[in-house]
Amino acid sequence: MLLYTFILSFQILINPLEIEQGQQEVILSMEELYSFEDKSNQLTFSDVKSPSFQSNFTQKPNFEPDDYNRNSTYWVKLNFSLPEYDGNYILEFYDQTIDSINVFIRQDKGVYRKYNLGDAYPFSSKSIKHKNFDLTLDANSEYEAYIQVRNSQYADIRIAIKRIDRFIQYSLNEYFLYGIFYGMILIISLYNLLIYLAIREIKYIYYTFYILSVGFYALCIDGIAYQYLWPEQPNWNQLAYGVALYSIILWSTIFSIRFLNTKIRAPRLHKLILGVLIARSLLFIYALFFDPSIFRFRNLEIILLSIIFVSSIFVFRRGYKPARFFVVAYGILFLGFLMRALINWSVIPFNTFNYYSLHIGFILEMLFLTFALSDRVRILKANRDRALKRIVTQHEQNVKVINKINKGLEKKVEERTKDLNEKNIELEKSNEQINKQSREIAEINSMLDLDNWRLKNNIKKIQRERLLNKNLNFDEFTEIFNTKDQCLEILASFKWKNGYECQRCDNTKYHLNDQNLARRCTKCGYNESPTAYTIFKGIKFDLPKAFFIVYAHLNEDRYTLDELSAIMDMRRNTIWEFKKKVEEEIENNGKAYLNNLLHFGYERLTNFVEVR
Repeated sequence: MLLYTFILSFQILINPLEIEQGQQEVILSMEELYSFEDKSNQLTFSDVKSPSFQSNFTQKPNFEPDDYNRNSTYWVKLNFSLPEYDGNYILEFYDQTIDSINVFIRQDKGVYRKYNLGDAYPFSSKSIKHKNFDLTLDANSEYEAYIQVRNSQYADIRIAIKRIDRFIQYSLNEYFLYGIFYGMILIISLYNLLIYLAIREIKYIYYTFYILSVGFYALCIDGIAYQYLWPEQPNWNQLAYGVALYSIILWSTIFSIRFLNTKIRAPRLHKLILGVLIARSLLFIYALFFDPSIFRFRNLEIILLSIIFVSSIFVFRRGYKPARFFVVAYGILFLGFLMRALINWSVIPFNTFNYYSLHIGFILEMLFLTFALSDRVRILKANRDRALKRIVTQHEQNVKVINKINKGLEKKVEERTKDLNEKNIELEKSNEQINKQSREIAEINSMLDLDNWRLKNNIKKIQRERLLNKNLNFDEFTEIFNTKDQCLEILASFKWKNGYECQRCDNTKYHLNDQNLARRCTKCGYNESPTAYTIFKGIKFDLPKAFFIVYAHLNEDRYTLDELSAIMDMRRNTIWEFKKKVEEEIENNGKAYLNNLLHFGYERLTNFVEVR
């Protein structure tokens, strides 16, 4: 057994892969490589390179994607020799989504050197700034390499050894095709955005977001986003494709609902689509914040795409013609997702066409969806033209009917005109009588207005005489002095009837406050209210009541405190305190000031005019 192990190890060491002179590239798949699956994830490079371990490296000719274990570490051993060449060679790994690739490589029996590759490392750490994982090799040399691969999902372990000129040609062609692919995405997005700006239909915005999401998803799985968008944030590589894929599903679903109008044309399928979309959104939130490993189950999207595809067929069969291109578009997209799923399930073989089938499906789907939107506009325009034609025909028929009716109406109008002329003559006679009666009524109204005016002035005269004789009761008094604003206006007018003069600086110029009629001195800024320096300063009840208390006191106290309290609905002590202020004012300045204030206020409020 030990002898067999030694012989096998010796064969692996002495039979390196030889690159022939002039051969531009060699691509080795997992089936052609010597590999070992480390299920314990504990082996180190020292363990793997030991002679006793070499027998564990074996070829797996029937290795399929479904055989890949996401929880294991894979070790690959590769011996090769490079012929003479003017330039360098490149060792390249095609799969840009592998998390970690540790390459231990020895040149011409020298010392092993370690290289860290994979999308878990910053892009700047790459020796060659290319989306794939590349190492530079010298020509005319022999190499021995141990490659350690770790990935949280299926890793396409294919190794290419190619000349630098082939690498440059391949990269330029690849980026040229990517330029066409992403250029078409941008052009279609801009086209639909311009259509939205022209006709303001929200479905074009949804479609634009969907196309941009497709571009974002393609950038993630192609490694372009890792190279250009977040080269120094490799953690995004583990999440971005899941976010982009959800964005595709979200905006394609919203656009489909809007385009097909499933709420009206297929209400049951509409509810099913919304339910699945909500469930998918909850799963996305959980994966984003709690368990990103769920993002690797990309085949889940087939569920919602299948429902939308079935809904489009259902709507189309019910007579909605714009859905025909939509059915074709989603059929192609559904086929692209299905082929990717079949590759992951190892049902169909892996090759370049199958790998890029989803990209091709995206392009064709976007073109057919654009056709669907244009077809919808064309169908709507055709329906509008037919409707306009029917309207014009109906209008012509209506004109004929109207002309016939007009002729009959003209005859009737002539007859009615004759009758109206006769009645107009009668109305003119009636109007003359009415005008005569109106003049008589106007004369009578003039006499009544004069009598009313004299009566009002007589009432005012009686009120004034009663005021002067101090015979008004509280209700009669408050009919004249009935609001706080009126009383403030009386106080202000009476107080400054001879002109304003500041109490502090004797300035005669002021600014008037329209709300409380206070005067603010323009010189010193002192603000003086109408109640300042009067017995009404600081009272907590209505000014009309205060005026009546003054009036009653000048009337030689016709009312007791209890009577005033009952009449005005006030506390007895409040009335008594204010009466004390009135008595002090009379004692200091006499009754003339208060009498003049009340007389001034009455004449100002009633605008009294005596009739002689």
